[in-house]
Amino acid sequence: MKKNIVLISIIAILINISLIGCGQSQSGTPSSSGDTITVGSKNFTENIILAHMMADMIEAKTKITVNRKVNLGGSNVAWKALQNNDIQFYPDYTGTIVANYYQEKTGTSQETLNKAQQLTSKDNLKLLNPFGFNNTYTLAVTQETAQKYGLNTFSDLANVSKTLILGCEFEFKDRPDGYPGLQKAYNMNFKDVKGMDHGIMYRSLTGGDVNVVDAFSTDGQLKVFNLKTLKDDKLFFPPYDALPVIRQDTLNKYPQIGDALNQLAGKLDEQIMQGLNAQVDSQGLKAETVAHDYLVSQGLINK
Repeated sequence: MKKNIVLISIIAILINISLIGCGQSQSGTPSSSGDTITVGSKNFTENIILAHMMADMIEAKTKITVNRKVNLGGSNVAWKALQNNDIQFYPDYTGTIVANYYQEKTGTSQETLNKAQQLTSKDNLKLLNPFGFNNTYTLAVTQETAQKYGLNTFSDLANVSKTLILGCEFEFKDRPDGYPGLQKAYNMNFKDVKGMDHGIMYRSLTGGDVNVVDAFSTDGQLKVFNLKTLKDDKLFFPPYDALPVIRQDTLNKYPQIGDALNQLAGKLDEQIMQGLNAQVDSQGLKAETVAHDYLVSQGLINK
């Protein structure tokens, strides 16, 4: 009987040792292979593609698993999720950070980046290196509307805006770097302003429900529908250089994340991003597939 008790005790000890060895590294800290962080995104195609690229890079270059909470909502929703630690990182834009979140004045591309870095650092956030493209806002109309009213610039549009209907994202109606700012800068006042999701705007424009839409310069639909983008002749819209935003405490804990994400620096430009967006919006491919395939094509990750 005693032999059985001793044998059982030895087996129990061996099991405990085995479990400890599996759950911890040699230093006694939890193994990084079980660590998980969460990426978020806003509610439009480009931001979702970028979030998947960031997640793929981290999972390919580190032992960290990335939980993906894409399509969270507008800018303020994603920003609040980051501050609340519901997500630990996501892609954003320098002009949005400075003008929308902090309501400070922007400048040149470099000046806006510098200011965004300074402002976010005070909130224990870190901006990593930009992806390489500026996705600025613009206004777009059909070729027929442009010809009918002789539209080439925002100033041209302002002169006839009282007879036209603007279709725009819900947040664009209220953002200081959106319609309220255009009203002040250009005395641009439309007959009506209809808020809608980004994906619906182009169908509304080509279907004749609205006459003008706010657009991102990298939207794939601009090329697909052969739309006319108007020139911001007073340079109202600030630069919107895209980059990863991450919580500083997350980066402190996992510095390898910064190394992985900075490999995306300069790997995208406006034309490339427009093409990637079009693959999702016009060809019906999944955002995660488009993101993954592009990284493979650039030799950034293995297939």
